[in-house]
Amino acid sequence: MNVPLLDLKAQFRPLRAEIIEAIQIVCDEQGFILGPRVAAFEESVARYIGTRYAIGCASGSDALLLSLMAAGVKAGDEVITVPFTFFATAGSISRLGAKPVFVDIQPDTFNIDPDQIERAITPRTKAIIPVHLFGQCADMAAIDDIAKRKKIRVIEDACQAIGAAQQGKRAGVLGDAGCFSFFPTKNLGGFGDGGIITTNDNTLADSMAMLRVHGSQVRYLHETVGINSRLDAMQAAILQVKLKYLDQWTEGRRRNAERYQTLFTEAKLLDRVILPPTAHENFHVYNQYTVRVPQRDELRNFLKDSGVGSEVYYPLPMHLQNCYQDLGYRKGSFPLSERAAEEVLSLPIYAELTKEQQAYVVERIAEYYRRA
Repeated sequence: MNVPLLDLKAQFRPLRAEIIEAIQIVCDEQGFILGPRVAAFEESVARYIGTRYAIGCASGSDALLLSLMAAGVKAGDEVITVPFTFFATAGSISRLGAKPVFVDIQPDTFNIDPDQIERAITPRTKAIIPVHLFGQCADMAAIDDIAKRKKIRVIEDACQAIGAAQQGKRAGVLGDAGCFSFFPTKNLGGFGDGGIITTNDNTLADSMAMLRVHGSQVRYLHETVGINSRLDAMQAAILQVKLKYLDQWTEGRRRNAERYQTLFTEAKLLDRVILPPTAHENFHVYNQYTVRVPQRDELRNFLKDSGVGSEVYYPLPMHLQNCYQDLGYRKGSFPLSERAAEEVLSLPIYAELTKEQQAYVVERIAEYYRRA
């Protein structure tokens, strides 16, 4: 049996006519940059998340960058985040000449440990970027409490967490700004790169909308030095169609997560495979279904030979990357992030995954550990 890590074709097939129609409308209009299609999608996302504003941009990476720029982060400033994340989280900080200051993760959720944040704050700290990794929110109540006392901004890296929630509020409304990615593999994925920022702060919203078009509000007049980072109308039209189905796909992912729990329990694998927990008051959307396993790389090769797709998010934490050697961290600086990098394995979780495919995934994992 073949079980890909993600099957975008299975998602596309039932929506094909609707999406092709949306693309055709944009082609007939010949309006490709920002415009009414982008504005309509921004309004839809703001309603979905529960914020006053949503600002489309070219990618999730740029969403982070624009948020930091609007928050006034500059060269020499410090921004606290985690080393166990995709590069864009730290990279957006570095692109402004600011310094990423890492703190370790919690051992169960893979998210930032709030207990370590306050110790990392200095007079140069301008923002905190908690990462809602794999589709589950960080402990935002604790983080926001620290940020308010210290008068620093909180920018949610929610690129893997659209639709996720905590205490009934969705990711993207839990901090000063929320950053989302529409990379094709996300729960809401476009047909290329795209991103959006959500906020209730009109000053931040106005600043980000200006910064995404070279710092200009009036054509050829520039208030500040911005960047070119616009969500194009084609992506907005496609995403507007797909947004209607997001909650349906999320329930499919959550259903599959529950089925994995049953299958791994029945296979008596819980002593070998640590399943992803959901923290109290969180609504997990499972952008990835990430387990911890012994002999991870060997298991992954076995699954590949068995036709089962998997991926390692992420094999090397940020503090051990070559480009961050000058920060002075070393192996052992963040042991929980380093351990996670050695043990995590993401399994297929997409909504269209069948019962038979899931059973096969678990059967092959059980077979590997029987042989090991």
